[in-house]
Amino acid sequence: MRYVPRELESQVARGLRAFPAIVLTGPRRAGKTWLLRHLFPRASYFLLEDPDVVARLRADPQGFLDSVETPAILDEVQHVPELFAYVRSRIDRHPRRMGRWMLTGSQEAPLMQRVTESMAGRAAVLQLLPFSRRETPKVTLLRGGYPEAVARPGGARLWFSSYVQTYLERDVRAVTDVRDLATFRRFLALVASRHGQILNKTDLAAPLGVSVPTVTQWLGILETTAQVLLVPPFYENLGKRLIKSPKLYLADSGLACHLLGIDSAAELAKSPFRGALFEGFIASEIAKAQANSGRRRELYFFRDEQGLEVDFLVPGRGGAVSLVECKAARTVTPSDAAPMQRLAEALRKKRRPRPIVALHLVHQSPRTPTSIHAVAPGVRAWAWEDFVGQLGAILGCVRP
Repeated sequence: MRYVPRELESQVARGLRAFPAIVLTGPRRAGKTWLLRHLFPRASYFLLEDPDVVARLRADPQGFLDSVETPAILDEVQHVPELFAYVRSRIDRHPRRMGRWMLTGSQEAPLMQRVTESMAGRAAVLQLLPFSRRETPKVTLLRGGYPEAVARPGGARLWFSSYVQTYLERDVRAVTDVRDLATFRRFLALVASRHGQILNKTDLAAPLGVSVPTVTQWLGILETTAQVLLVPPFYENLGKRLIKSPKLYLADSGLACHLLGIDSAAELAKSPFRGALFEGFIASEIAKAQANSGRRRELYFFRDEQGLEVDFLVPGRGGAVSLVECKAARTVTPSDAAPMQRLAEALRKKRRPRPIVALHLVHQSPRTPTSIHAVAPGVRAWAWEDFVGQLGAILGCVRP
């Protein structure tokens, strides 16, 4: 498969210049290994899923590392988490030697715990998500951004089926002891059916006949392995009673479509989930843009109990705010922008000094290209391809 340049490459290079090590996390099959081996073809490479490598490392970790020539890529390091302590001791012996260790892992929360304990101040921590639309035009709402699904769209259905099975058998069991995998598979499908909705754990637990604590644990697994995107509500004292639960999205729209049984563009166009899938796709593209620039995720939604709702809110430097409303239609009207305008006015009245608030209405591309972008005063209308293509400039003020 031909290598597609990744936006994270510059952050990887910067991290290796500034730190002795980098830790590259992200969901399985997002392209972490492919990226590092392409950028550093002469680096030593060890896959820590290989039984022989793991056996050698656990029998004599010091001897194993003595034989490793740096720079070195240690792939899927979550399988041997005790390795962090030994790598740390070698870094501490020569703290000025940068870019020697590249560690990858697919299970973010357990891995991050080890990084916090063992590698604090010694490693740049980066996250690689599946392809964004900015990286390849082959990323679509139907197929998502996983490299194999993007490269072979005709075989995407089989690939997603295999991915779910592998995910259930490997990652889920590696994170926690889920004994009833059949029920967990039903849970995945149920999460897909709640895509874009306010998270209600009781609503998820009841159809499965499991407890709310079990659903909490299972959601934690999905978040740990970067399969879901939980978008928290934006809290600010605007004199309103606000919704306090996050919105739930599957992180990859292709996987969401697969779990919902949507296999073609025609089915997607007729699906009642089309609007929610489009909204989640834009959320994912924003999250990818932030991750690829090495910034922390800052993505919120707004909804109060009086019905005022704005899909996404992204804080920026100096109190600046970007508001984003998503419409899975080819035509937008001033009424579609009204909620953003109301929230923008409330933010301007509440904050001193008055913040810069940018309003973006994102929609499906019209069949006939149009040059009309101003849909309402202060509101910019974007075809989604244009919006995603300009995310770097649109969200350039996001806090690092």
